[in-house]
Amino acid sequence: MAPTSSYFAFFMSLSMVAAIASATYGGYGSHPNPNLVKPKLNKEKPLSTMIGVQGLVYCRSGPRRFPLEGAVIRITCLANDGYGYEAAPFSFLSEATDAKGYFFATLSPYEMQGNLKIKECKAFLELSPLKTCKIPTDEKQGISGALLSSYHYLSDKKMKLFTVGPFLYTSAPNSGSNY
Repeated sequence: MAPTSSYFAFFMSLSMVAAIASATYGGYGSHPNPNLVKPKLNKEKPLSTMIGVQGLVYCRSGPRRFPLEGAVIRITCLANDGYGYEAAPFSFLSEATDAKGYFFATLSPYEMQGNLKIKECKAFLELSPLKTCKIPTDEKQGISGALLSSYHYLSDKKMKLFTVGPFLYTSAPNSGSNY
């Protein structure tokens, strides 16, 4: 019986030494593993490319529709701050539409305040220069906001270009209204 007990004691002490050695030198102890490489955190800029928004604005007067020169579009965005909390919405305006009703608005990374990461943006009708055609319509979500969803990437300008609309102003309120 004595040899069995001594084999058992020897086996137990050998197991304990192996367990301690593996815990100390296997990456769990105080000795760092020199072969491990720390991954580099990819700190991307919240907005690394320009955002461009383009579209057309028309005036509908009776059965006819014509380009509205001088109209302005507002783009409103929701964003999170650097900690992931929702920040206050912010807006930027397009330049006035040209003679063909075309507008273009941009937002660059340098115009962003703080460390904001954009969640979504919508485009809205903001201003019509014509007194005779100043009632906005919700065609193509001109009043409720057209979501900027798909874009073309312009690699030469490093820009995500979104297209919305065409938006419409009208000269008379909706004749189907019950008001």
